[in-house]
Amino acid sequence: MGCNSSKAKLDITSAPAARDTSENEFVEGVVCKVQDINENEMKTFELDEEKVLVVKQNGVISALGSKCTHYGAPLVNGALGDGRIRCQWHGACFKLATGDIEDFPGLDSLPCYKVTIENDSVKVRARKSELSSNKRVKPMAKRAAPASEKIVVIGGGPSGATAVETLRQEGFTGQIVLVCKENYLPYDRVKVSKQMDFEIGKAQFRTDQFYQDNGIEVLKGVAATAVDTAANTVSLSNGAELQYDKLYVATGCKPRKPNVPGADLKNVRVLKDYDDSAYAFPLLNPDVEIVVIGSSFIGMEAANFCVDKVKSVTVVGRGAVPFRSTWGERIGAAILALFESKGVKYIANNGIKKINGSGAVSSVELNDGQILKCDILFCGIGSSYFTDFLKGSGVELQPDGSIETNEFMQTNVPNVYAGGDIAYAPVWSYHNRKVAIGHYGLAQYHGRAAAVNMLGKNEPIKAVPYFWTMLFGKGFRYAGHGSYDDIIYAGDVEGLKFMAFFLKEHEVVSVTSCGMDPLVSKFAERLAEDRKLYRSDLQEDPLAWSKAA
Repeated sequence: MGCNSSKAKLDITSAPAARDTSENEFVEGVVCKVQDINENEMKTFELDEEKVLVVKQNGVISALGSKCTHYGAPLVNGALGDGRIRCQWHGACFKLATGDIEDFPGLDSLPCYKVTIENDSVKVRARKSELSSNKRVKPMAKRAAPASEKIVVIGGGPSGATAVETLRQEGFTGQIVLVCKENYLPYDRVKVSKQMDFEIGKAQFRTDQFYQDNGIEVLKGVAATAVDTAANTVSLSNGAELQYDKLYVATGCKPRKPNVPGADLKNVRVLKDYDDSAYAFPLLNPDVEIVVIGSSFIGMEAANFCVDKVKSVTVVGRGAVPFRSTWGERIGAAILALFESKGVKYIANNGIKKINGSGAVSSVELNDGQILKCDILFCGIGSSYFTDFLKGSGVELQPDGSIETNEFMQTNVPNVYAGGDIAYAPVWSYHNRKVAIGHYGLAQYHGRAAAVNMLGKNEPIKAVPYFWTMLFGKGFRYAGHGSYDDIIYAGDVEGLKFMAFFLKEHEVVSVTSCGMDPLVSKFAERLAEDRKLYRSDLQEDPLAWSKAA
């Protein structure tokens, strides 16, 4: 029973040092008795002073790494689904039988250890290095020389990064080229607004050596300027041209600035890339007054990060409360109270009419005539799709610039695939209706799906949208998608310990929570298993569904 991740089917590429396969590299010991763990239960036990997650499902006992490979959440507190575990923090999923990552965020899989049962004792054998690191990279195929096929991936975000790794993990031996508009390797982009002082070297998913070892060519500081699907070519900003056999486009979005006078002044900033946060962070000091236009996630996360570092932060929002369109008035009011308690000022039902300054912004004029002193203006008012370079390419664009795909991430051009924010793609939990969703984890899922389908696997996408934010130490999770006409609450909304169910007629289309993990992940697993939640399930006890075995 259990699994042994050291048995790889693919040829592994060269590594800086040979892998130790001697017995000294392994540790083995009894971690518990069979009767210590019940059916559909997860527990952690110690092995060689490290923790191992032990799970029993369908009578099979498995042992895996104990922490999510994304941000290290203890998976014993996660949601156990049918054959997999979903992290309670950000929704990453790992397969029980192998430890492989199946849904995202993150790139690494869990180590999965060999389990044997002797005299009702559960014995686990683990590689010491995997036990201490709590993660592993799936085996990669070697690039053939010469390569018979070439796949080009445009976009160095999480979707593109996941796609190129998946291609190698699925056995592709041809040439892979990853085109990155920024001067950096793919990195953890969510930090841009949440943690402006992050270090790019630590935030990058992989090293240059990793990509070299795995035969993945990375072009940094280069953007795609045109695609010719008849000739199968990509034109680049450096004047070069790439030939491709298959193409994956995951170029994401470009943030908007307000269409008002003064928008081009210095220190009128968006927060999309590392360079944006690297520019803004050194400007923060106790004499600076910041205005944020926009009261959704980017704007509120920026206000959250800056308020204790500057003289003042004022958020200007179109609605009466932040997040109203996403979570409704009551939750928005509770979050607003949290922000105001931390010193953030909120101006409701307003907008910016004009940005004043000589060279750099010095003040902003609001629609109602108010003048706010402003040294830095952060813009969080939405974005447009970065797909203009595809005009005339043969790839059909939607009126808003997104790209329609089928359930295999394939566009109208058979050898061109698209994913991430720009993909107008089916959403499994939304009755397979098509919609473009800008979620980090979903972008990675699209990257994996596009990769396996470019290799002819024909696996339809079945992801459940999942996102999160952290505001003044309060973690908010959200799963599902769809417009709603009613909200049912459980817990204390005003005390920020609650779960909210968003219903369209009688169906729960999405949920959000604060301080009630792992309920959102449990709901996401229900949707992934095609088990809907309905109003009738919530009537007597809104949380009864989460307690059922």
